[in-house]
Amino acid sequence: MTANGVNLTDPIFHDEDKARAHFEACRWPDGPVCPHCGAVNEATLVQGKSHRAGMYQCNACREPFTVKVGTVMEASHIPYTKWAIAFHLMAASKKGVSAHQLHRMLGISYKTAWFLEHRVREAMRDAVPSPLGGNGTIVEADEVYVGGKPRKGTDGQRTKKDRKVPVAVLVERGKGGRVKAKPVSHPIAGELLRNIAASVVPGTEMHTDEHKAYQRIPKAIGGLHLTVNHVAGEYAREGIHNNTAESWNALLKRSIVGSFHHVSREHLSRYCDEVAFRWNLRTVNDTIRAEEAIKGAGGKRLTYKQPRSAQ
Repeated sequence: MTANGVNLTDPIFHDEDKARAHFEACRWPDGPVCPHCGAVNEATLVQGKSHRAGMYQCNACREPFTVKVGTVMEASHIPYTKWAIAFHLMAASKKGVSAHQLHRMLGISYKTAWFLEHRVREAMRDAVPSPLGGNGTIVEADEVYVGGKPRKGTDGQRTKKDRKVPVAVLVERGKGGRVKAKPVSHPIAGELLRNIAASVVPGTEMHTDEHKAYQRIPKAIGGLHLTVNHVAGEYAREGIHNNTAESWNALLKRSIVGSFHHVSREHLSRYCDEVAFRWNLRTVNDTIRAEEAIKGAGGKRLTYKQPRSAQ
């Protein structure tokens, strides 16, 4: 039996000991790592009914810890089996899994499912992002607007009350090419250019449409800048296009429309990180993608107050 590519008969989804061992194997391939002092494989498993299962004591600093400590799972009372299902479903579902669906599937409250998903998204966030491009790679730039229908004035143009949120998108072309997506504020011209300067290796060849924000790319990072004229109905010309970026834009929008239905401006960056994570690991299978998300959980904490205060 499978759901979104996840084999739900796997013991890690039903047995707490096997689920905990799965998290330990993903996070500690060389043995337990103390989150307090960083000692590797210098811990003793604490035995006895008076201790939590999976409790270790570091022989270097004498501090106790489990595989949850120092991760997005710290201080969570959610069982390992349910954490495992959440990580694997969110890694395998091309358009994501809503908190309501997770709440129904795992038998937890909606509030718990909502917070759990934000913590998994935090694990999916690239903690040390490297710039795109370089080495002959082409980077495509585009922007996508997320939100309700745009408000328009009597002249048919968008007004200042437009509630759509612009997202700056940069995508490396080719198999395994990465994406970076970041919500930006109005006016977007300067925001788009600053994002490119901060995220792309200088000298990289870039392909865009003819948005005025991109006209200054050669000055910002150097390199060749080629464009297509969407206004004139031109979408590709002799290998010049930004269709890869357009494809990622469509994936983000279909994820929101089809799975999440509504995403607030304050949390949009987290959803961009989730969709980007799956895109960046699209060449591996669902199991490896979930394991990479679990590895990304280390060194990050997300309290309930943090995402709530952003609303």
